[in-house]
Amino acid sequence: HIPVFAVTDSKGQGVVLKPDNETSVFYFFMSPMMANATLQTLQGANEEMDLKIAAFSLGKIWFSILNAGKDKEVTLKAPGSEGEGEATTGVEYRLVPDTRDLMGARMLLTMDPSDSEKLKDGGSLTPEDAQAAIKKAMTESPKFKDTYNEIPVFMIAQMRMQKQATKGEEAAQLLPMYFSLQNMVGTWQQFMSQDPNASGVEPAINLMDLHELVAKMQEESEIDFRNVLLIPPVPMGQGGPESTVTEEDPMSSMGGDTLGDL
Repeated sequence: HIPVFAVTDSKGQGVVLKPDNETSVFYFFMSPMMANATLQTLQGANEEMDLKIAAFSLGKIWFSILNAGKDKEVTLKAPGSEGEGEATTGVEYRLVPDTRDLMGARMLLTMDPSDSEKLKDGGSLTPEDAQAAIKKAMTESPKFKDTYNEIPVFMIAQMRMQKQATKGEEAAQLLPMYFSLQNMVGTWQQFMSQDPNASGVEPAINLMDLHELVAKMQEESEIDFRNVLLIPPVPMGQGGPESTVTEEDPMSSMGGDTLGDL
């Protein structure tokens, strides 16, 4: 499963916010750390509220909640109250990507070829070039302009994983797709270091929006997007993606390697 995270009360009931005093919004976060930052902000302003971070399966909420529309009826009540609450519609559900991956996606879409060549050759950008690249990513990216509901998914065309063959079926190759750009790059670097024949291979990095990917999974195309393995974000160590997390990490409650269920 792909875990996403949200702020709830002690009973697991979601906390609906009003960021502009008009719209009622419930936030899901791809990053547990961003969810925890929201929790800390809410607890700082409302110390009496008993709140926590809860994990949800992205596959289970994708159609039933995130894409159900604003006509879905929910019951709202004041935090900590024991009353029945008030039934209402119009709550907006927002899925928030990790800001690092959002910026990474924007930069992939806007970086000048000359800057890309510098990085590929092991060089680095001057502070002025880096600032210009960031400004261009912030202002000129054709996609991922919003800070929510546009979720970048990264892939390298040359990467494949072997699917275990079940009885009566042939083994299939899966295309891994990553929610974390850093995870994908780390995995590619590990692959390159372990395969002596991979020296000098240039990674063909591609980028999709999650909504676009889900739509392609449901239609015929040259690429069978049903043979895709979605890789959730995992903490990075010096050696690449790690399967261990700290006790403070809310992802620790989700168990070990959790893979896509969309």
